[in-house]
Amino acid sequence: MSIHGGRGGRERLVVIGGDAAGMSAASQARRMRGPDELEIVAFERGHFTSYSACGIPYWVGGDVPERDHLVARTPEEHRARDIVLRMRTEVTEIDLAGGRVRARDVDSGEESWTSYDKLVIATGAAPVRPDMPGVDAPGVHGVQTLDDGQALLDTLSATRGRRAVVVGAGYIGVEMAEALINRGFEVTVVNRGREPMSTLDPDMGRLVHRAMEGLGITMVNDTEVTKLLTGDGRVRAVATEDAEYPADVVVLGIGVRPATGLARAAGLPLGAHGGLLTDLAMRVRGQENVWAGGDCVEVLNLVSGQEQYVPLGTHANKHGQVVGTNVGGGYATFPGVVGTAVSKVCDLEIARTGLREKDADRVGLQYETVTIESTSRAGYYPGASPMTVKMLAERRTGRLLGVQIVGREGAGKRVDIAAVALTAGMTVEQMTALDLGYAPPFSPVWDPVLVAARKATAKVRAGSR
Repeated sequence: MSIHGGRGGRERLVVIGGDAAGMSAASQARRMRGPDELEIVAFERGHFTSYSACGIPYWVGGDVPERDHLVARTPEEHRARDIVLRMRTEVTEIDLAGGRVRARDVDSGEESWTSYDKLVIATGAAPVRPDMPGVDAPGVHGVQTLDDGQALLDTLSATRGRRAVVVGAGYIGVEMAEALINRGFEVTVVNRGREPMSTLDPDMGRLVHRAMEGLGITMVNDTEVTKLLTGDGRVRAVATEDAEYPADVVVLGIGVRPATGLARAAGLPLGAHGGLLTDLAMRVRGQENVWAGGDCVEVLNLVSGQEQYVPLGTHANKHGQVVGTNVGGGYATFPGVVGTAVSKVCDLEIARTGLREKDADRVGLQYETVTIESTSRAGYYPGASPMTVKMLAERRTGRLLGVQIVGREGAGKRVDIAAVALTAGMTVEQMTALDLGYAPPFSPVWDPVLVAARKATAKVRAGSR
């Protein structure tokens, strides 16, 4: 093994992870400090950099025709910016005391040490693979990286049978179920929750359930998978306590965990969800020259006031910008999130922000809830479609706590109104006065979010008497 040196007096930034957070940090640091001042070395164990993991289900389903359409910046483009990028190289150890990392070439097995002055950890997340018989059999796939997506597509192309089982019904599970339907597979989703999309309250998740069944997806809720059955060297069925579901391919959509094994081994601080803990500047707590961002960190939820694990590309890119600015000698912070997310099943749009009922219960908040039915446009205008909005407001104060929206075209992005209101700490009464855009092709005269705010205001007032 060797220690790479010879920096000619320059500082060296080492980045672990070549996707959104890592390469955003590297690129921003390079904008602020030229190669004569700062050497940047980045390690990526996969084949791709700076890609949209969120787009993988749409590539698998055929909506995005080419894999490379998901790549925002190639390794060659990063190298052209004077970033030393070592692909197919996995960092296996962080030596904090020595200021160095050990890396292994995935293909050759060769190992070497690289010293650093500043370190960025952007190791991302890994799909949850439950500890059960058959989970490592051929035909069983987690989907987190472009390499994972390519492996799944290769299996789909080579598989003669057309039966797919998706385990889990979160964002990835729901999106992959639709992708597999689009590929011509018979799809069963086995979900341990009461309804799909546990990021929603069950009454809103029921709307998603109906939409999935409308696509031809078989939903099996309140059911735990116990093992995967194999035969002829590959997966053949998914088993629960009560039934077996034949499968030629299985997709694990159970969720992801922060990939923090390296950080844990190095003794860096982890939160309750297993993610790295940082300060507002995204510096790892207790470390002067180590930063972290992306799906391997926990962030502050501005509504609940607690640390939360929210693996989303939007946050990862913001983290990278903050880290790169600070590493580059500037100053930036990441204050936290309100928990906004949007997805779809066919033409049904699903959105949420803030707290669910169980989130509010967990932190001891008392609240009122309202649910309203409205339309995406003026009811008389062609194309108006139904929309359901659920709103949570803090009892007595009326502070907005959360919003969930399920509807057709034009429903999902309305959640951004609520996200801004949550970030600003607005009450539902204050929301009723928001000056939102109106014309019959875009909204009823009272936007559905404002209708919910009016109803929530009345309920808060009634409860305060």
